[in-house]
Amino acid sequence: MRIIRELTELPPAYDGAFIPTMGALHEGHFALIRRAVRTPHRPIVVSIFVNPTQFAPGEDFERYSRNFEEDYEKAQAAGAEVIFAPSVKAMYPPDTQIPIPPLPKVAREPGLEESSRPGHFEGVCQVVARLFDLLKPRCAVFGEKDYQQLLVIRAMVEHEGERWDGLEIISHETVRESDGLALSSRNVNLDTEQRSRATGLSKALQQASESSSPPAAEAAMRRILDDHDLEIDYAVVRDAETLMAVETLEKPTRALIAARLGNVRLIDNLAIPASI
Repeated sequence: MRIIRELTELPPAYDGAFIPTMGALHEGHFALIRRAVRTPHRPIVVSIFVNPTQFAPGEDFERYSRNFEEDYEKAQAAGAEVIFAPSVKAMYPPDTQIPIPPLPKVAREPGLEESSRPGHFEGVCQVVARLFDLLKPRCAVFGEKDYQQLLVIRAMVEHEGERWDGLEIISHETVRESDGLALSSRNVNLDTEQRSRATGLSKALQQASESSSPPAAEAAMRRILDDHDLEIDYAVVRDAETLMAVETLEKPTRALIAARLGNVRLIDNLAIPASI
C-alpha cells in the first residue's frame, strides 16, 4: 500500500473512493473502507490527519490517540490502497491562506454541535474541502455517528457545485459494540466504570425511538442519561434532513445526543421512522 505525505507526490486526480479520518482507526472506520471497496471507484484512499482547526480550545487535540503503524496495517487489511498522511504544514502552509467554505444552514442553525463546540464546523469544512481539492475523489464515505457532520458535508458539496462536480457522498450506518455503545476513537479514554456508564447513550436513544412524541422522547433520554450520571450537552429529536426542532413524529426524525464523561465527550444518534 502506498503512503503519501507530501503534496508534490499527489497525482492530478485520484478519481477513486475516499475515506477521511483522524487516525486511531477502529471497526467503524474499517466498515467505511469496506463500503468504499464495494464502489466501482479506485483506488481506495484513506487520509490520516488529526486536524487542529476542528478542535476548540481546551479540547483533546494533544491527547487524541495516534498510532500510524497500527492504523496502516489495519487499513490495508480492510481494503485501503493509498494512505494520505500529510503534515499540518502541508495542509496549512504558513504562507497560504486556506479558505473556509460558507457554512450551510445545517451547520449554523440547529443549535447542536455548533453551540457546544464553537468553530468546529468551520474546521471540518476547511479540512474536508482541502482534502477534496487535493485528492479529487469520485466518492467519499462518512459514518452516520457524526450525523450533523454528514449533513454539513453533503450541503457543502451541493453548494460548491462544479468545484467537486459529480462527487458522491456515501453514508454508512453507525457501528456499535455488542452492548450498543457506538464505536469512537475516544472510547479508549474511558475507564471501566465510565465505559459502563457510556451505554446510557444508546439506551436513551432506544427509549426515544419508542416514544410517542418529541417532548416525550427528549424527556426519556434525559432521564436515562441522568441515571447514568452523564453530563448532557444536548438530547433532542430533530427533523432528519434539517436538524431543526419538530413538534410531531409524522416525518422522519433523528434522536441526537452529546454527553460527557469526565474529559471524554461522546455523541450518538438514531433514526426514528415517521409515525403513521
